[in-house]
Amino acid sequence: MKTGLITSNTYQNHNTGDGHPEKIDRVTAVIENFKKIDNKNLTWKKPIKFDKSILKNTHNLNYINFVEKSFPKQGLSFLDGDTVISPGSKDATIDAVGSIIVAIDGVQNNEFKNAFCAVRPPGHHAEKNKAMGFCIYNNVAVGAHYLINNYNYKKIAIIDFDVHHGNGTQDIFYDNEKVLYISTHQYPYYPGSGSEKEKGKFNNIYNIPLPAGTNSEEYLNAYEFVLKKLKDFRPEFILFSAGFDAHKDDPLAQFELSSKDFYELTKRTLKLAKVCCNGKVVSILEGGYDLIALQESTEMHVNALIEFN
Repeated sequence: MKTGLITSNTYQNHNTGDGHPEKIDRVTAVIENFKKIDNKNLTWKKPIKFDKSILKNTHNLNYINFVEKSFPKQGLSFLDGDTVISPGSKDATIDAVGSIIVAIDGVQNNEFKNAFCAVRPPGHHAEKNKAMGFCIYNNVAVGAHYLINNYNYKKIAIIDFDVHHGNGTQDIFYDNEKVLYISTHQYPYYPGSGSEKEKGKFNNIYNIPLPAGTNSEEYLNAYEFVLKKLKDFRPEFILFSAGFDAHKDDPLAQFELSSKDFYELTKRTLKLAKVCCNGKVVSILEGGYDLIALQESTEMHVNALIEFN
């Protein structure tokens, strides 16, 4: 079976202003690279419109209403010090969420085996009632709730390999026994959360904080703990919060990973996914701010999705 690649042109309308690291070129670099490669094992799809109630399972209604009213008629506006929105951000934000819905439906309906969503804005810093760190809605958290509420799953695993801790995802699922959240991240670093002591109400949060300067060997050794936790949990579906800012060339962090490390960690996860959840995996883009590193790393990640599906 093929791998789904879900994206939308509306990401181009989410203008964050000159000099902002979460810029339009990020997704353009990823998408243009996949167009150039033209792999016949990819199925390209666009996001769908979805009912607002899907957002309410993840975010506070007051927050959803606040966001909807915040998009400016012109120019730029700030939801927090880092999170900039423009008039076109509304469609991009909704399409980022709609992408993970399409990806999940596609896997569930055997349209494709697994999927990668190339979207912006990212999501994993967005809390129940707060925008943060370039993130407005928590895309991966909406996806997990969608799996629980629409497909009656009881065990979802979210693996977050972005170099920054996904405080928003942790916040949303801290007391939800159906969701295991696992994060590898630079620590101490932005956003300040993600210590080993943060375990969740049901021991369903598993943080693997790593120091600045962590290299490929050290990271992949630590990733074995991710796989062990997954094996013990035996999820029915796996979601990746796929940030590529742990790359050595990334300007926003201090890990030393190479592009091929993202192939390796994806491959190892998919081998386990075949056993525990019949390979049901959906990945969605989070960080990654060096364009060449992001292009190479997403290609490696998707290559693994294609090979091991």
